[in-house]
Amino acid sequence: MSEDGFRLRDAKVAIVGLGLMGGSLALALKGQCAALLGIGPDPAALSLALRQNIVDQAESDPANLLPQADLVILAAPVPVILALLQKLPEYTSNVCIVLDLGSTKRAIVEQMDKLPARFDPLGGHPICGKEKLSLANAERTLYYGAPFILTPLARTTPRALSAAQQLIATVGAKAITLDAAEHDRILAATSHLPFLLSSALALATPEECAPLVGPGFRSTSRLAGTPSSMMMGVMQTNRENILTAIHRVQAQLDTLEMHLASNDFASLEATLDQAQTHYRRFIS
Repeated sequence: MSEDGFRLRDAKVAIVGLGLMGGSLALALKGQCAALLGIGPDPAALSLALRQNIVDQAESDPANLLPQADLVILAAPVPVILALLQKLPEYTSNVCIVLDLGSTKRAIVEQMDKLPARFDPLGGHPICGKEKLSLANAERTLYYGAPFILTPLARTTPRALSAAQQLIATVGAKAITLDAAEHDRILAATSHLPFLLSSALALATPEECAPLVGPGFRSTSRLAGTPSSMMMGVMQTNRENILTAIHRVQAQLDTLEMHLASNDFASLEATLDQAQTHYRRFIS
């Protein structure tokens, strides 16, 4: 048991949202806590979760299970997380830790800060996933080796931090602590902009090119396969940072276009060499 008294193995954990992220988390936590409670709006997902023994109990109404939970994990799109945080005091009068998995953090931690004192909230964002989002695509090892960002509030207690760190260690991820605003600024460039670039590439490519699509196009456009419904909340809650990231990439495209238009292939090669150097730094 940790010094603050929280022990994941003895805790009842409620996961609200049984899609790719929540389902994969449940698979990784199975047998590592006292009970896993699954909550979600999709009857088929709830049935699958029970049939495959992914969770111990499953319900569509949060009020039926949340009062049991020691740790509540909100694994849903950003707008749903924000709505759940508003309703959470109605769903349970229990004292519990609240952790989210949302892709933006500033708006979420601001909403968390409005929770009654009996809730111990902490923002979180695991940097993993794929474009196929349902429970059927969940993977037990999805979190393994991935950065898992934590964005504590001023009111976050050592107990909540310990709970999150125990969870992260259990699923094999790597904990990183960031300010919520800094998280949103960085993720605009490393996650939210790539989605938009993939979408732009898919839209800009003529349909008659489809028979000749190869690995380069597939890997570069892969994120365009993500349902827009999963990303609209990200766009809305991180709009300014994403616009800044778009402006930066537009400037680089303008430079490449200028080199090509002027037949300045020496400068084009130098720019592409610089890009390769930057890429290698990122992946190392």
